[in-house]
Amino acid sequence: MSNMRKILVFFGDIFLIYLSLFLTLLLGFFGGFSFQIFSLHVLPFSIIYVFWFIIFYIFGLYDLHLIKTKTSFYGSTFGALAVSLVLGMLFFYTVPFFEITPKTNLAINILIFGILFLAWRRLFYFLFSVHFLNRTAIVGKGSEVEVLKKEINEKPYLGYKIIPIDINKDLFPQIQKHDIDTVIFTEEFESNPEMLKALYFCLPARVNFLEFAKAYELIYEKIPVSIVSQSWFLENIKEREKSFYDEAKRLFDIILDSFLLILTLPLWPLIAMAIKLEDNGPVFYSQKRVGKDRNFFILYKFRSMKVGAEKEKAVWAEKKDKRITKVGRFLRQSHLDEIPQMINVIKGDISLVGPRPERPEFVEKLEKEIPHYHLRHLIKPGFTGWAQIKFRYGRSLMDSHKKFQYDLYYLKNRNFLLDIGILLRTFQLFFKKE
Repeated sequence: MSNMRKILVFFGDIFLIYLSLFLTLLLGFFGGFSFQIFSLHVLPFSIIYVFWFIIFYIFGLYDLHLIKTKTSFYGSTFGALAVSLVLGMLFFYTVPFFEITPKTNLAINILIFGILFLAWRRLFYFLFSVHFLNRTAIVGKGSEVEVLKKEINEKPYLGYKIIPIDINKDLFPQIQKHDIDTVIFTEEFESNPEMLKALYFCLPARVNFLEFAKAYELIYEKIPVSIVSQSWFLENIKEREKSFYDEAKRLFDIILDSFLLILTLPLWPLIAMAIKLEDNGPVFYSQKRVGKDRNFFILYKFRSMKVGAEKEKAVWAEKKDKRITKVGRFLRQSHLDEIPQMINVIKGDISLVGPRPERPEFVEKLEKEIPHYHLRHLIKPGFTGWAQIKFRYGRSLMDSHKKFQYDLYYLKNRNFLLDIGILLRTFQLFFKKE
């Protein structure tokens, strides 16, 4: 449901961006507008629009959750439009292959599209929070069930509306009476023959049936660790089918990482100089991490902490950690301290995308506290990952538990499109605080 809505939002944006171009030219060539002028502008503007949509994606404007958060939504929108305007100016004044060099028209185009874009998003939120909702019933009990109900009720723009039904009564007439589209059932129904039979007899109602873990995954885009069983992993984690993807991904890693390494190389001496000037300590910091199949490797970073900050033992980084240097704070906030990990990608220790590698001291503790945590080592860790773009910086056992749910989602669903999406969204992290 949420994916269909994202597609609808995207195609709405495509329509509006060409409508804004039409209106721009109508105003810019007022009295002299012709379809010949429009056709002259369509190709170059179409090229730049492709990059604009990539920018919108990077700024999270196709994340339905962002629409509800007005401050973040407006901030991201204006940021994306500003970057798009600058990119448009660079494109038209550095690519001499077109007969046009729009100045005023480019600014008008951004302005008109920005207004239409904001109006369309607000209209979308209003319409699809009230109408066209998937009427959903959840049969089962438990704290996770209540959390999911609350999530759906608070975020109707995701496309669902909870319809309460009594699981102690016959389900079929209730489904018909309330015109229910989807029934989400918990594991207790699968393990109880009588309950499963009750659901079986609801098939003539022509509703969609979703097991709770799958519904949770679709809505949250993560896997609920506390309710998935060992059988779920046997059914869903199919590593043999990913062998070609893993090999092709390694080639992709080497090519893209080499490009990024060359691109960021001018920053290395500047960062090294800043670190040295502050306390004359070492520039790089190396740390043992746990990789694929629990193999250890040395991860490289620019040093952001004071020399000898972890002499006694490894501890979680705090929000206002006193061990971090002034230069280190800037490096962490901009994520520039991570750049040397490009060397780890070339070596094959990590991939560009995957679960973030943890320290052995933390892994030992996390595997005792978090069910199935060892399974994140089935795949190569990453420079960035699904958990990094969906969750804040992990500072505790509870944070690690929540992040692991996103790691499981990636483990199950990873593919090239998801990897590209994660890499694009990672660019936004460089402009966000930790």
